[in-house]
Amino acid sequence: MARIPDAFLDELLARTDIVEIISARVQLKQQGREYTACCPFHDERSPSFTVSPTKQFYHCFGCGAHGTAISFLMNYDRLEFLDAVEELARRVGMQLPRDAAKQAINPDTQPLFNALEAAQRFFRKHLAESAEARSYLQSREVDAATAEAFGIGYAPAGFSALKDALGTDERRMKLLEKAGMFSRNDRGHVYDKFRHRLMFPIHDRRGRVIAFGGRVLSSEDSPKYLNSPETPLFHKGRELYGLWQVRQANSKLHRLIVVEGYMDVVALFQHGLPEAVATLGTATTPEHAELLFRSAPDAYFCFDGDAAGRRAASRAMHAVLPRMRDGRQAFFLFLPDGEDPDSLIRKEGTEGFNQRLQNALPLSQFFFDELSADVLLHTLEGKSRLAERAKPLLAQIPEGAFADLMHARLAELTGLAARTQTPTASVGIRAQPQATTAPRRSLVSNAITLLLQAPQIAAHITPPYPFATLEQPGIPLLCQLLDIIAERPNIKTAVLLEMLDTHPHAAALNKLAQTNLPGDAASLQAEFTDALAKLAAQTRKQRIAQLQQLLADGQINASGKAELRTLLSTAE
Repeated sequence: MARIPDAFLDELLARTDIVEIISARVQLKQQGREYTACCPFHDERSPSFTVSPTKQFYHCFGCGAHGTAISFLMNYDRLEFLDAVEELARRVGMQLPRDAAKQAINPDTQPLFNALEAAQRFFRKHLAESAEARSYLQSREVDAATAEAFGIGYAPAGFSALKDALGTDERRMKLLEKAGMFSRNDRGHVYDKFRHRLMFPIHDRRGRVIAFGGRVLSSEDSPKYLNSPETPLFHKGRELYGLWQVRQANSKLHRLIVVEGYMDVVALFQHGLPEAVATLGTATTPEHAELLFRSAPDAYFCFDGDAAGRRAASRAMHAVLPRMRDGRQAFFLFLPDGEDPDSLIRKEGTEGFNQRLQNALPLSQFFFDELSADVLLHTLEGKSRLAERAKPLLAQIPEGAFADLMHARLAELTGLAARTQTPTASVGIRAQPQATTAPRRSLVSNAITLLLQAPQIAAHITPPYPFATLEQPGIPLLCQLLDIIAERPNIKTAVLLEMLDTHPHAAALNKLAQTNLPGDAASLQAEFTDALAKLAAQTRKQRIAQLQQLLADGQINASGKAELRTLLSTAE
């Protein structure tokens, strides 16, 4: 991600009308000071998606999607960060900082992209010239249009076809080797990594080739699939094969189907299911799970029905659980012996495969089935074992209805009471279920809510804060917010929330930011100043009590006595 100065981003978002950006893509309806719509990031019947022009951010109470105009373009238009910034800057007449503009064309990586693009043209050319490769595609019922859409090519047999064609100078040789296109033996001899294989280019989210996967043409050869190694451009745990093509084929994605092989992705695409992606020879990672849910609200994992397939499903479940915010769904489809998605859709057709997807196990069922597979649930010991296994995993699920329902299901199976307190209680924050006027809150919670609503009310406050040592829930978070605003006095609500996106209670903070507070800017400023003054007074009382206890215990020193006299003389 290009490093763009914070001041530039703050000014860009201040100039940007988020309502204008979103309304060009989603039909908004004005309700009071805000706008509502059905969420564009998950399916729903009643609107839970709100856009605030004053706070310059959007939030969905259904799926939890939220952010600035930049993040909206990234998620809705599927732009990279820099592309989204450039788009907004162009609209408001701002020039991207020179350093960031230069970084958009990274001199270290652009030559690698160029080298891989040249390799892609080489493989496409040789597919057209290879009767064997074209015959193989025909046997798998892959038509020319689909092969073109995925950029499928062919790596000729022999150890130096690509090397002889493209490695014409030392610089190009080094680039191709760095990009993972060559291998080197113990004697230092360099040769083509991919030989006599059908070639599947792997694209990044901007459609650029970053790696390749090669598949053998004969079942007698091995390994069946060979992927590019890790390179400066390619990290297999973060990429999904076919995602670029799927995004181009769907204006709005409702689901993604995760399969294991490149040919499975291609076959489903050709048979009318342009929703399949594949992990690249690795188990589903947390990065994969996040990428899946950023692209679609529902994820279907297709695995073999054998023991290896169940283990792969279990790993996927562990990756998905911490990302199961409300509105997201995960399902598991286990395939019959000897079948894969490619063979099934050719045998049963799109309708038959869709029927299998409709009958897939939801995550909740797979979770409890998997954890209780060897447990005798009719015994107390078995119920205890299930609870012991489930609780640490359930603790990873983000706060919300799904987490509550999973705890309730565990209670049904074991007889243990479901949890009654949400994690947000530990920081003194009570999140509101919707954007309504908040009930009475603690001083700390009120100060945090005011800051989230109108960060500018604290622009004049700098550390040290007189209440920083107050032993109350939420004080560290309040100080953290003040530190951020002190460094960026022009920060907007949306940017502040994005900076706290990884905070353990980010969901609660987002909901607090939606609370409607009565009064104008001046009244909010007065209320905030009063809250801080009261917190400072509480801190003085706390310190007086601590010093008086030391005095009673005979453990106070001279400086402590002097501090106590000063505090008592200034106490109200």
